[in-house]
Amino acid sequence: MANYDTKKLTTTALMAAVVFVATMVVKIPVGQGYLNFGDAAVFLSGLLLSPGYAFAAAALGSSVADMIGYPIYIPATFLLKGIMALVVSRAKGKGTKGKITYMIVGGLIMVSGYYLYEAFILFGNVISPLYYIPFNILQFSVGIVIALILINPLKNKLEQ
Repeated sequence: MANYDTKKLTTTALMAAVVFVATMVVKIPVGQGYLNFGDAAVFLSGLLLSPGYAFAAAALGSSVADMIGYPIYIPATFLLKGIMALVVSRAKGKGTKGKITYMIVGGLIMVSGYYLYEAFILFGNVISPLYYIPFNILQFSVGIVIALILINPLKNKLEQ
């Protein structure tokens, strides 16, 4: 039993690091922010880990990335990226359509959550954060494509 727990914790820590690196290394400027591959890693965390571990990997990896440059977003990021992975963890064992559906739901939760956080905490109005919605949708859409490409090879490696 100890070996299994160690493997789960190690895989969770590895996925948190992957989320961080995917968020920080690839930065494509878009609008006033940037497009990154962090959402792909968040989705992969959900598809590879059990719900609690998926939440932890996504929340921690994304929040640590926000410490560098966007610390005002840490509370929202912790909760929203964790929930994204938690939602996607329900797609394990489902076909491609099921996985896509859960990733879209997770992505829409993230978009809605950031909108509310920006509207009521950061900007104090409901108009300004509308600007960011298309970029957030683009980011999670790219994340879905990357996650679908990588899930089977990664799953096979982790099962060995």
